[in-house]
Amino acid sequence: MKHIYSGKVREVYETDDGLLLLVATDRVSAYDHVLVTPIPDKGKILTQLSLWWFEQLADIVPNHLVPAPAGIPAEFAGRAMACRKLSMVPVECVARGYLTGSGLAEYRRTGRVCGVVLPPGLAEASRLPEPIFTPATKAPRGEHDINISLADAAARVGADVAGQLEDITLAVYRRGAAIAEKAGLIVADTKIELGFDAEGRLLLADEVLTPDSSRFWPADQWQPGRPQRSFDKQIVRDWLDSPEAGWQERGTEPPPLPSYVVERTRASYIEAYERITGRRWE
Repeated sequence: MKHIYSGKVREVYETDDGLLLLVATDRVSAYDHVLVTPIPDKGKILTQLSLWWFEQLADIVPNHLVPAPAGIPAEFAGRAMACRKLSMVPVECVARGYLTGSGLAEYRRTGRVCGVVLPPGLAEASRLPEPIFTPATKAPRGEHDINISLADAAARVGADVAGQLEDITLAVYRRGAAIAEKAGLIVADTKIELGFDAEGRLLLADEVLTPDSSRFWPADQWQPGRPQRSFDKQIVRDWLDSPEAGWQERGTEPPPLPSYVVERTRASYIEAYERITGRRWE
């Protein structure tokens, strides 16, 4: 295999027969930085959760998975996905069912999110009248994605493709939200990756409905008007924002994570996996 790319949290290899091997590491990123402290088993947990979701979504959108070739190194076991090459869509595909994150910040400034007018008076974590498609640019590593409107997305990829992106993203969100609801979880928002295969089909790629690409909240604790408990790396972000971290200059490298933050983050990933899939993590 040939190593061809290092992402924030993934390594990508190419096999002799032209397939890609996506390997999820235990690295964690926050505020456009890759932290020096890994979260043990994170890559395996998110890979196994993505594989589970790909099965649940197969009737909505095909995906990039192919049977794993022989000769995958033992150290990649459980954290690698064999995939076909795709021409990735140059738009981040995001669906939101609740008001939080960059959507909340934009709403507070303009009363809209990505050009979608929302009712006045919504608070943090408010449920939206219906899920909305809120695309964004794909920024280079170390820079922020920028929210754009559906019209802006259409200008980048064409109106027909933009419409397909919206339809697929919202369908994935609705299916994911319905399944998560049975597990007592809210999917506040999610980001998916889509790309074209050699036959021109749009396929679901990368990861899907994981704590790295989605916000999961416990439904029995949901209360609009305040931050929510979240089964994702919000634990890491909150610590980096705390006086204990002492990280005021955001242009500098973040400090190492203390062991209790690592343990809590790992436990939150495992709990999300177990609640969603109904399987025990071992």
